[in-house]
Amino acid sequence: MKFSVLTAIVSEDYEQKVIDGARELGAGGITLLSGRGIGSDAKKTFFGMTYEGSQSIIIMVLEKGLSLEILKSIQTLIVDKKNNDSHGVVFTLPLEHLGGIDLSQLAKFEQHLKENL
Repeated sequence: MKFSVLTAIVSEDYEQKVIDGARELGAGGITLLSGRGIGSDAKKTFFGMTYEGSQSIIIMVLEKGLSLEILKSIQTLIVDKKNNDSHGVVFTLPLEHLGGIDLSQLAKFEQHLKENL
């Protein structure tokens, strides 16, 4: 079984939507981190200081096929095609070695593979 690390960096407004969507598709453990970002078009605020807002960094270890499904789902949530705007970024990285994953989660990943073959 191959694994990927899926990372989504979204505004805090989208955090719960991303988590709920990932859980519905079979994600187990999810790690949340807080961050701040500076986009290419920084917004000017009080006394000329720039502020882009708080962001959530959402990290999941997933079976490779499931990570692609969840990535596509998150992409539809964060990309506004109508206004050609994005409210975050989502990407996966291949995972070579893994230890400490919950065995019940492994069973869920195996079941997902069987259902989608």
